[in-house]
Amino acid sequence: MAAMELPERESMEFDVVIVGAGPAGLSAAIRLKQLAAARGEDISVVVLEKGSEVGAHILSGAVIDPIALDRLLPDWRSEKDVPLKTPVTEDRFLLLGPAGSLRLPNFAMPKLMDNHGNYVVSLGNVCRWLAAKAEALGVEIYPGFAASEVLYDEAGAVIGVATGDMGIGRDGQPKDGYARGMALLGKYTLIAEGVRGSLAKQLISKYDLSAGREPAKFGIGLKELWVVDPAKHKPGLVQHSFGWPLDLSTGGGTFLYHLEDNQIVVGFVVHLNYKNPWLSPFEEFQRFKTHPAIRDIFEGAKRVSYGARAITEGGWQSVPKLTFPGGALIGCSAGFVNVPRIKGSHNAMLSGMLAAEKIADALATGRAHDEVHEIEAEWRGGDIGRDLYKVRNVKPLWSRLGTVAGVALGGLDMWTNELFGFSLFGTMSHGKADHASLAPAATMPKIAYPKPDGKISFDRLSSVFLSNTNHEEDQPIHLKVKDLSLQRTDELGTYGGPSNRYCPAGVYEWVEKNGEPTFVINAQNCVHCKTCDIKDPNQNITWTTPEGSGGPNYPNM
Repeated sequence: MAAMELPERESMEFDVVIVGAGPAGLSAAIRLKQLAAARGEDISVVVLEKGSEVGAHILSGAVIDPIALDRLLPDWRSEKDVPLKTPVTEDRFLLLGPAGSLRLPNFAMPKLMDNHGNYVVSLGNVCRWLAAKAEALGVEIYPGFAASEVLYDEAGAVIGVATGDMGIGRDGQPKDGYARGMALLGKYTLIAEGVRGSLAKQLISKYDLSAGREPAKFGIGLKELWVVDPAKHKPGLVQHSFGWPLDLSTGGGTFLYHLEDNQIVVGFVVHLNYKNPWLSPFEEFQRFKTHPAIRDIFEGAKRVSYGARAITEGGWQSVPKLTFPGGALIGCSAGFVNVPRIKGSHNAMLSGMLAAEKIADALATGRAHDEVHEIEAEWRGGDIGRDLYKVRNVKPLWSRLGTVAGVALGGLDMWTNELFGFSLFGTMSHGKADHASLAPAATMPKIAYPKPDGKISFDRLSSVFLSNTNHEEDQPIHLKVKDLSLQRTDELGTYGGPSNRYCPAGVYEWVEKNGEPTFVINAQNCVHCKTCDIKDPNQNITWTTPEGSGGPNYPNM
């Protein structure tokens, strides 16, 4: 069956179609249903989730600020089986050197860095809980269905999305068991895919939503879940560090959070504007755990899960226009992470709720497929805007001045914003995009990483195994390379093949075949972090959705 002979899609119609069952999408769905019930109306809502289940692709630190949850579900604390079980009991901030550490005094930290009143959580479990709340209100949630295409009307407005076809072979032809994707049509469509979502990327380009904004900025976050010796476990302890093993010109930091049940999560973030193409975020993460101030907690412990995900870091300056004809971007599809706080879930939820409220108002007056300008008009003046505005210069200062001076001046800037409502620096620019930051490999020092010991530090493939990543192998490769010759001459020839190092899952390799370097894509390893789509120096790799339910299956992450 040729592509042109594919059957027409069946369709389903809803008032609101939401792509992504993360904090933003689920909060939007719940709020829409709450408002409909309060007004005696009926708003039909569907949520598409590409993971095999809600929470399967959710990866975050996470320490969650409950500001949004308190508004969405005010009585949540009185319920049983709430996944927010561990309130923060202690904050620690460390500056690491190669052999030692310096604990920074808490009183020197801006108040916004204080985690008192926040909770250490598995964000995946929070999303599973929110999904149950949404379904109880009548929201339809379809896990295992990847939204692969935006649908438009003749006027160019978004009218919904289509899910990807199932059962397409590697050769692009339908196999036995082939099933055409569905068209989910809505009066409004909310894009809540998370960081660097494929549909959000298309919409930002089509409607020029980034016009007048700073370039989007990103980091890569790697995370492991461990079960540790009860004697070393301190429920509610939240520890952040920066410095070693990264050099002082490379931005990044770490988190180490103590959950319940002797569990800890440890994570490592590298800002993706790093210059040295020989740097490997995964290997830096493994080195970090061997530091004398860190290593002891992992002695005799068991690693039970691993994952990686890109993080939005542009903040106030980089958030694109949220609205377009027929819908809006919400959550990390827009980029609401507060970088110094390492928090974005509360803003994602608030953005979903704001969008829901404005769309419910629009539906009540008979509107459809138009641009709900009210969403864009109000976010900067609300809690999300206030949260991001205070920290808007932390990332630019760090990028320009390095870790020591940048973090110090960033802290000062947060103090002046918090106490006096102004910045000595105004609003700084981010400069060039992350893909343009690499220096030629010949000009940068190579980094010799130690071999993993299999106890505290590990290799990539054993780590990917713990992510429970799985893809149907006989399907088209979802990582699209536009120009293989450019990949060979420039990505390899100029930059030394950094894809082999920035990918945290061993997807990309340069191997010798018939005497020629050949670019190999192990797509089945992909954990959907999107780093390749961001960091490739020529923007020559595009991440697209594989078959629904493919990718990682994160437990408790």
